[in-house]
Amino acid sequence: MAVDATQPYDDQNIFAKILRGEIPNQTVYQDDFALAFHDINPQAPTHVLVIPKGAYVSWDDFSAKASDAEIAGFVRAVGKVARDMGLVAPGYRLLANAGTDSHQEVPHLHVHLFAGKPLGPMLVR
Repeated sequence: MAVDATQPYDDQNIFAKILRGEIPNQTVYQDDFALAFHDINPQAPTHVLVIPKGAYVSWDDFSAKASDAEIAGFVRAVGKVARDMGLVAPGYRLLANAGTDSHQEVPHLHVHLFAGKPLGPMLVR
């Protein structure tokens, strides 16, 4: 079910539960601002999710409400994960869905990091 990104944050979403330690994950990276972990249904050989630790539904919500430190910390975490996993030279793709039309499934801002093979065109018509 797709998420309406204009709705208030739901603290019972799966990523909120992961952040609280209620659901286990395969952590790749963690700091004060972000958590990165392997997707349980990978769509590429490398498929990692990077989420901010704050309660934000989407990029627009995050950019409007997060502190400058949270924004910088999250963006830096995404880059650090890519570097630490050795993905920069071969290349990787970032994807963030927001709202119903994009099929956002979890109402917590997250970035998908895909890598490990040629990924093809960005969108198929």
